[in-house]
This record gives sequence, C-alpha cells and structure tokens, in this order.
Amino acid sequence: FLLNRSSDLGVVLIGAHYDHLGYGPFGSRKPNVRAIHNGADDNASGVATLLKLTRMLREWPEARDNYLVILFSGEEMGLLGSNFFSKNPTLDLGEVAYMINLDMVGRLREDKALSISGTGTTAIWPQMLNSLNPGFNLVLDESGVGPSDHTSFYLQDIPVLHFFTGQHEDYHKPSD
Repeated sequence: FLLNRSSDLGVVLIGAHYDHLGYGPFGSRKPNVRAIHNGADDNASGVATLLKLTRMLREWPEARDNYLVILFSGEEMGLLGSNFFSKNPTLDLGEVAYMINLDMVGRLREDKALSISGTGTTAIWPQMLNSLNPGFNLVLDESGVGPSDHTSFYLQDIPVLHFFTGQHEDYHKPSD
C-alpha cells in the first residue's frame, strides 16, 4: 500500500511481519505441545500498530512523505519475505529514505522500556528519537542487523529503525 504525497522527500517504508509458528514445532519454546501459536505479540501487535499508523498517516494533512506500508511473511523462517522484497523491489530502493520495522510492540512494561535498533544507521536517529520521545525509557542500539525484517533493508544500505518492547514469558509459545 503506497500513500503518495507527491513529495521530493523519497519513500518511507514501514513494515511488520504477519507470520508466526502455526502449530510449532519449528521455533516453538514448547515444541512438545501441539497447539496453535497465535503470536498475539509476535507479531499481531506489529501488524495492528502498522494498520493504526497507516490510518493516522492517511488522515494527517501535514504528512509530506511518501509511505510504502508493507506486511511480510516468512520472518520466522529467516526473513524470507523482506529479503525477497529487498532483492526484488517494486520501486527503486534508491528512493527509500529509511525503513521502520514494528516487531513485538504489544507488551510495554511498567518501566516503559522501548528498544529501538538501527540508531547508528544514520547520524540523525539518536538526537531525533530523544527529542521526540513522549516519555518512553528508550533503549537505543546502533546496529542495523538483528533477527527481524529491518535487517534485509539495512543490508541494502537503507537506514533502519526497529521498534521492540522486549522479550516475555509467552514468546514463541501457544500462550502468546
């Protein structure tokens, strides 16, 4: 889905993955339990946030960027969807200003810790994130490489940010 504002600012790619583990056993932390792993946090939370953000961007008259909203599959099996798209894009990747990845953003802890990876992929990220922070306890990580879809774009020399609220007891279990 492309929200085109006809700007010269390039494209902001915003993504999340919608796949999970099914019945397991691949990747499950409860491999001997045959039960559906729904993935409420990993990653229905990222998909829901992406859909809400898309609606907000559509209704925001001051938005000037072009936004490509994309949902990936195959993340749990090794970033298959994002890797394929980054190597077979439907637009010139030179037009992509940066990529935002939303993965496991549904369980904000009491201390409001929000982990953001990729802050070293362009010099402006730390200052911008800190100045626009509405009260989160930001945990910034400079690396653009990690176990989620942003890595596929970082490896194509695109600045990235990966938002994540942290691991929890239900991660990769039927209880998520």
